Amino acid sequence: MSVIEHLDELRFRLIVSIAAVVGGSIVAYILYPSILGILRAPLDEAGRIGDVTVTDLYLPGITTGFVLRIKVSAFAGIVFGLPVVLFQLWRFVTPGLEPQEKRYAIPFVASAVGLFALGAFVAFQIMPVGIEFLLGFVEPAKPLIQLPEYLNFVILMILAFGISFEFPLLLVFLALAGVITSRTLATRRRLAVLMAFIVAAVATPSGDPLSQTVMALPLYILYEASILVIRFVLKR
Repeated sequence: MSVIEHLDELRFRLIVSIAAVVGGSIVAYILYPSILGILRAPLDEAGRIGDVTVTDLYLPGITTGFVLRIKVSAFAGIVFGLPVVLFQLWRFVTPGLEPQEKRYAIPFVASAVGLFALGAFVAFQIMPVGIEFLLGFVEPAKPLIQLPEYLNFVILMILAFGISFEFPLLLVFLALAGVITSRTLATRRRLAVLMAFIVAAVATPSGDPLSQTVMALPLYILYEASILVIRFVLKR
């Protein structure tokens, strides 16, 4: 494939990916009330698991609500369009892979979406406890939570956990490319534990030790799982 053909291929994949994200954003804009209800669930849960009194969410300006709806819709559109984007990414890189390696397209997309969903699920499980922990520092004051700040926190937590949980897929891809082997990963377990906690400390926007630990432990478990996949499935 020539450079021009490669650029044409890249343009086509980008157009399809952007169309998928835009379509997902339109759907998310329509479903915004339901999506907002899901995103505020951790705050509601935080008010039920401790002595924290959670007040209503507030908007700081007249146009903030509309801007926030666009922002949340764009974020949800990326999530909705993720399978298409990942499939286009895989199709773009397949010319550089061996024929027997191209059959991993569907497992790649399914694994990437599943890992991101798993990360988001873990984030939703830990956020109520993290919120309660952080709001504990405002006593005896009463928290006045603004909706934009809260949604930024939730979106960052989802992205931090979702993207971090994609790390094993990166390891598998590097194994496919011949960069690493299962033996290499097996000899780096101590480093993997250290890196898991460093990534968790950097990625979690809440900064509380519980959230960091909850992220680090699954990351290391997924690291071990990637070793098994590379050894027994890829035979490397």
